[in-house]
Amino acid sequence: MKKDIILSGVGGQGILSIATVIGQAALKSGLYMKQAEVHGMSQRGGDVQSNLRISDRPIASDLIPTGKCDIILSLEPMEALRYLPYLSPEGWLITNETPFINIPNYPSTESIQAELDKLPHKITLNVNEVARQTGSPRVANIVLLGATIPLLGISYETVQESIREIFQRKGEEIVALNLKALAAGKEIAEKNI
Repeated sequence: MKKDIILSGVGGQGILSIATVIGQAALKSGLYMKQAEVHGMSQRGGDVQSNLRISDRPIASDLIPTGKCDIILSLEPMEALRYLPYLSPEGWLITNETPFINIPNYPSTESIQAELDKLPHKITLNVNEVARQTGSPRVANIVLLGATIPLLGISYETVQESIREIFQRKGEEIVALNLKALAAGKEIAEKNI
């Protein structure tokens, strides 16, 4: 088993929290893991990206080569497009469809959607709206994480356990909210794959 995952978005969206949950779940599953992050611009609105490589065999590099990424997981659609050259022909893009307009020349929603529509393997969802329906807009990142469950190669139960451990210091209500968001994302992905 090997999964190369690029996580992308903008600062403040929770990309690094997703990486933490997947990383912990991988280690709990007895997998090897390497991670490389770019978060120097992670103030609200700046580009944030993380390479996450998990495998049942040792991993030499923490960077994903062009054309070899299995999953691009993006909380922002334009940021998803930025990393498409890394996506393998069989790879999946899972992205939020709602833009985070943080630059004056942000492309039109239609032009971004036209590029996304060219991909054979994709799941686009409005994680912001699903998170609101779940109980809080702050769990949009966990909704997106849930949408990767059918493709991740790590059991749903192990990801749930990692969420419990990572968020337990914030209280049971926050844990329950994040687990509900994870389930909502998983359900959407299962209907779209």
